[in-house]
Amino acid sequence: MEIIIRSARIIDTGSPFHNQAKDILVSNGKIKKIGAKLQNTSKAKEIKADNLHVSLGWFDLNTFLADPGYEQKETIESGCAAAAFGGFTHICCMPNTQPVTQTKSQIEYVLRKSADEIVSVHPLGAVSENAEGKDLAEMYDMHGAGAIAFCDGLKPSSNAGMVERSLLYAKAFDGLIMNHPEEKSISKNGAMNEGVTSTKLGLPGAPALAEEISVNRDIYILEYTESKLHLLDISLKRSVELIRNAKKKGLKISASVNAYNLMLDETAVGSYNTNCKVNPHLRSKEDITALIKGIADGTIDTITSAHQPHDEECKKLEFDKADFGMIGLETCFAIANTALKGKVELSKIIETISNNPRRVLGLQNKIEEGAEADLTLFNPDLKWTFAEGNIKSKSKNTPFIGTDFIGKSLGVINKGRLQLN
Repeated sequence: MEIIIRSARIIDTGSPFHNQAKDILVSNGKIKKIGAKLQNTSKAKEIKADNLHVSLGWFDLNTFLADPGYEQKETIESGCAAAAFGGFTHICCMPNTQPVTQTKSQIEYVLRKSADEIVSVHPLGAVSENAEGKDLAEMYDMHGAGAIAFCDGLKPSSNAGMVERSLLYAKAFDGLIMNHPEEKSISKNGAMNEGVTSTKLGLPGAPALAEEISVNRDIYILEYTESKLHLLDISLKRSVELIRNAKKKGLKISASVNAYNLMLDETAVGSYNTNCKVNPHLRSKEDITALIKGIADGTIDTITSAHQPHDEECKKLEFDKADFGMIGLETCFAIANTALKGKVELSKIIETISNNPRRVLGLQNKIEEGAEADLTLFNPDLKWTFAEGNIKSKSKNTPFIGTDFIGKSLGVINKGRLQLN
């Protein structure tokens, strides 16, 4: 299949064509030619659009696919459809399935089932058996089978020794541990961020300390083990400060923030909308300001979708009984771009969802001749309204239906295939 992308502004800080408007010829899954006014000599499909931009395919480090075990919420196929609509060509799927992804055969299941999808799915193996934080899972076997990194998802270990052992064990094969920082013995049954809003609503609050103390602990352990660590779901001003200081020390640490934490603050819970019950919780406006500053100065490396699908039975409940999480693959870029418009440069925003996730995982690619054609087409200034019909996930748990956004994916190219939205 041959494709010519016409007059697209290339946003890739690693490419010699960064910020230049060029034609791109894609042939047999490779970038064959980049230049001005390329001749179409082979009846290639031409892609044209107003204000067309192109970047490396977007890469999400934090997706829950619910397959196997919870297919009523999401399947690998429907998750990939949601990802492609949102502009993602790669997603890392969390191991919190039934059974937990913790063996070689379970890693192979994800890779085999997703092989024919336009989106490349990278399974994360569990750090501990059944993600219980007690005994190490067979990380080396999973690594050999294709696990790209290791994480227990939203079930972080409160056992500091377990964190230490996992970092030391992964170090032997240059593996990456990813952790959701939360001290459960402190957050307990908190349904939202602890503060004035939780008190007014009469909801049990989880103190910010639960995240902060976990971030601090993990940084100390990382410094001792001299391993590699990625902190997911950063949501607090103090967490950003701790990570900034750790990076100044030269520790091998990276961090991500979920898109919704850049737009919504804790007051969004005011109508008891269970789609705003998420983990990490929606925080204060002051925290949002600090997160944005952290993205601008490079403290926060990646923006993630935190895509967590739930069926109605898990969300249409009293607020404190509903499950945590919202879907996010379809809206991740739109939320981030709208929240950061005028505050963070476009190239930096794109880095957080394309170049930086690859760097965190030790992968490489850039837009140049001869490279794999792994691309996202988008318009960063397109104004549009997110509607229920835009949802490709099997679940609809999002508070953003009816929200006006700025910036939208127009299509993706990956594995020698093209999908336009």
